[in-house]
Amino acid sequence: MAQDDDHSKDASAPVAESLRRALGSRYLQYALSTIMHRALPDARDGLKPVHRRILFAMRELKLSPTGGFRKSAKITGDVMGNYHPHGDAAIYDAMARLAQDFNVRYPLVDGQGNFGNIDGDNPAAARYTEARMTKAAEALLEGLSENAVDFRPNYDGTLEEPVVLPAAFPNLLANGASGIAVGMATNIPPHNLDELIEGCLALIAAPDLPDADLVKLIPGPDFPTGGVIVEPAESILAAYQSGRGSFRLRARWQIEDLGRGQWQVVVTEIPFQVPKSRLIEKLAEVIQTRKVPLLADVRDESADDVRIVLEPKSRSVDADLMMGMLFRNSDLETRFSLNMNVLIDGLTPKVCSLREVLRAFLDHRREVLKRRSEHRLAKIDHRLEVLEGFIIAFLNLDRVIDIIRYDDAPRAALMRELWGRDFIRATSEADYVSPPEGEGELTELQAESILNMRLRSLRRLEEMELVRERDDLLRERAGLEDLLASDRLQWKLISTQLREVQGAFGKATDLGRRRSDFAIGQDVEDVPLEAMIEREPITVVCSKMGWIRAMKGHVALDQGFKFKDGDDGRFAFHAETTDKIVLFGSNGRFYTLLGANLPGGRGMGEPVRLMIDLPNEAEIVDLFTHRAGGRLVVASSAGDGFVVPADEIVAQTRSGKQILNLKPGVRAHVCRFAEGDHLAVVGENRKLLVFPMVELPEMVRGKGVRLQSYKDGGLSDLTTLTLQNGLSWKDPAGRTRLETDLAEWLGKRASAGRMAPRGFPRDNRFT
Repeated sequence: MAQDDDHSKDASAPVAESLRRALGSRYLQYALSTIMHRALPDARDGLKPVHRRILFAMRELKLSPTGGFRKSAKITGDVMGNYHPHGDAAIYDAMARLAQDFNVRYPLVDGQGNFGNIDGDNPAAARYTEARMTKAAEALLEGLSENAVDFRPNYDGTLEEPVVLPAAFPNLLANGASGIAVGMATNIPPHNLDELIEGCLALIAAPDLPDADLVKLIPGPDFPTGGVIVEPAESILAAYQSGRGSFRLRARWQIEDLGRGQWQVVVTEIPFQVPKSRLIEKLAEVIQTRKVPLLADVRDESADDVRIVLEPKSRSVDADLMMGMLFRNSDLETRFSLNMNVLIDGLTPKVCSLREVLRAFLDHRREVLKRRSEHRLAKIDHRLEVLEGFIIAFLNLDRVIDIIRYDDAPRAALMRELWGRDFIRATSEADYVSPPEGEGELTELQAESILNMRLRSLRRLEEMELVRERDDLLRERAGLEDLLASDRLQWKLISTQLREVQGAFGKATDLGRRRSDFAIGQDVEDVPLEAMIEREPITVVCSKMGWIRAMKGHVALDQGFKFKDGDDGRFAFHAETTDKIVLFGSNGRFYTLLGANLPGGRGMGEPVRLMIDLPNEAEIVDLFTHRAGGRLVVASSAGDGFVVPADEIVAQTRSGKQILNLKPGVRAHVCRFAEGDHLAVVGENRKLLVFPMVELPEMVRGKGVRLQSYKDGGLSDLTTLTLQNGLSWKDPAGRTRLETDLAEWLGKRASAGRMAPRGFPRDNRFT
């Protein structure tokens, strides 16, 4: 059996290894496919495959900026059927985004119909909308028919698609990009095209231009929705040098005077990629939770533009302080992360600096220029060959006509004939200067072109036009040869082309003007809420069922308070609107409420569970005003406890802060301020123990230590005292009793104690 087991293990090992290798290989293929064909943009044209295929399909449909619109469903169908075999919804979403001027700095699709809005609403269905290309998209495609880039077969091999677009401008930085691949992601903000071109021209003139000088030309992103960038210049420089960083972006706001000392804040631009509807909801939540008490109301008065009105609590409110708190507590300020992870040459993912991205674009433009020039050179050579045949035909017109009329195979006869060649250069319509003649055969192309020539072209004027065209092409050819042989001429022409793009989309145009400004923005100080609240006295009242309210002023605590039927009072104490009200739950968690946020005292109040996340099964153990710098004793029903600093129990969220750890079946039972030098503990067995406070550890969180030992039952109550002043309690008649000689009950912590003195309350409680 042992041998069989060993044999079984040996047989299964190759299978397991093979499976591991197969899974690793296939997942690697999936990861590479995601990185290269879906998530990361190409540094040369700044597009992902789906966007590139959408623009190419629109070009094939001849949807030029000056032409008509076509149904989006038609465009989506062509893209899906010919180039991108994925879901039509994903293709349409990608196309719709290219048409959204609040998402794309320089839209590549001109949409007609509902393509979504800044509120976050989705576009209409593809059957309802129409689209065509914009001039910016046309600039990306310019030169595609001139062999400017490589083509590859589509997914089924029936058609061809471009590997990359010629891209007349640095679209990657102009429109930005975002995507999540396997193990990597990219997030690039949009920039101003005018500034990008200035940066490209500077790199052409000085390839070793320092990064600081480059960033002076491209100072930061330019978001479609505007806003104010408050990131320090040195942080922006570091981000562009490393390819990673972030930019703080704030909404643009201004104070609108309403007269008679009244004013309001109007937000006219919101941060990039923040849906306006979600922003309004967040601001309403800030008002409801009273995180910013200075803000009274928010209204959305937007039409085609953005107009969000923020109404202050009173006219004495400091607008800068209010906006600072809103920046901290809402999406009026966001942070846009920079991660320039792109595909270099369409193959290698790399986190690039600003210089490397611009360099990749310029190298691509140079390659496009050389390929277009070579393509044009081949076209000129082809045309010159045809023109030479036409000119020979004109010089030997009679012989050509004879061959065409009488020969059975005129093309072969034209190619066999030795023709006199006269390279004519026209100086005027009536004057010809002819160099010495030569002889030679016609090529197949020349013979075919002569046979296809129309009779109406056999005019003297047409002959002169051919000669003039030939001379122009020869001059153009010489210029192209000089261009291909000179790096300086190539970069000069690229600079000229970039200047033309700058003229079409630069800062002088409405589309190209900078939208995001720069400002010096300090970090928002964490202003205490108490500093923003008017300090007023209140009386906090809470019932046994947990209905809480705050009555104005300090009213008498022994007066009768009204409660709901079946409910009764439990807590009543004086406080102020600036105080923090602390609630201790039987689940061992402390919750914090602000006095100013408590409901008014005219009605019965509101359930405290609506303000904090206190579970239904948990009860309120204690409710009191927070005392900064104080100490509290907390204990469980099992008789375990410790001392906790009062500053450690303040919670920042609705869910509270766990302080006392509890075992199943045990609940938090007592919370008292630690005042004095001794602690008195009484159990459900009516045994009393007094021990020094120093025997109790001070902790931030935990189960605590044993206060008193019990054979049965648990902790009933505890209190703190100063030993020389004695221990006091109220007897059943309501009279205060004082026991000054506590020697009988003094002992060590965790001992059993002795029976309580005569007259001690039957409910085993000190108060």
